[in-house]
Amino acid sequence: MTHYDYFHPRSALSITLSVWNALFLREAVARLSAGRIAWLWLLLDPIIQIGLMIVMFTVIRMRSVDGMSIEAWLIIGMLAFLFFKRTSGQVQNAVGANRALFAYRQVMPIDALLVRAYLEGFITTLITIVLGVGGSFFGTSLLPSDPLTTVVVLFGLWLLGLGYGLVTSVASELIPKVSVVLGIVSTFLMLSSGVMLPVNNIPDPYRGWLLINPLLHGTEAVRHSISPYYHALSGVDVSYIYRCAIVAVFFGLALHRHYQAKLTSL
Repeated sequence: MTHYDYFHPRSALSITLSVWNALFLREAVARLSAGRIAWLWLLLDPIIQIGLMIVMFTVIRMRSVDGMSIEAWLIIGMLAFLFFKRTSGQVQNAVGANRALFAYRQVMPIDALLVRAYLEGFITTLITIVLGVGGSFFGTSLLPSDPLTTVVVLFGLWLLGLGYGLVTSVASELIPKVSVVLGIVSTFLMLSSGVMLPVNNIPDPYRGWLLINPLLHGTEAVRHSISPYYHALSGVDVSYIYRCAIVAVFFGLALHRHYQAKLTSL
């Protein structure tokens, strides 16, 4: 038996998959063991946010929005937005959180970002399923009438969050104080995405301007896929979400390729 039988060089793909598996386990354990009720807070956080908005709309006596109950409208819109928000936020902070691991030459910044995006998509999917079943149990129908469209749109929003996070992760590491600007941008994206404000009530031409935001296309498309009676905003296009997401992902990957040395040496 030769020495080669005892040692087989690993391929680049094998090494990458091993790195991703290790990072995934590390991130999952860190997220679920950050505190005694960390796993419960992952579910309670969106429930509290949605509950506060439902109370606010109840106070102003709004019962439905464009053919959908206010409870379903808010829950679906918030869950759709979370696929973007939670993914982009975790990806944006991944470089700083995993900097110590870059001392190992097998681990690149992009590895940490992709694993975080996958983990966050998995967690948000579980939250969506739990809230969807729970809402239906309490009388608010959240089961999709068009499941395929629901999955396609939510995946597009997750992909958009990944792309946005890839870009902002480089900016937040290389540009001082840019986090302030990114916070303002995040607030604007939420307000213009139709999560809390019924955009059909906004007059033209401002309503048309809001369609520049791909998140608005996502929240409206998801609501319509849940309830065919919902009057979605005219001009909503699911393919627009994917076009924006693909551009953001490729631009983010190009930035990471160009600034990889700086990101690992900061």
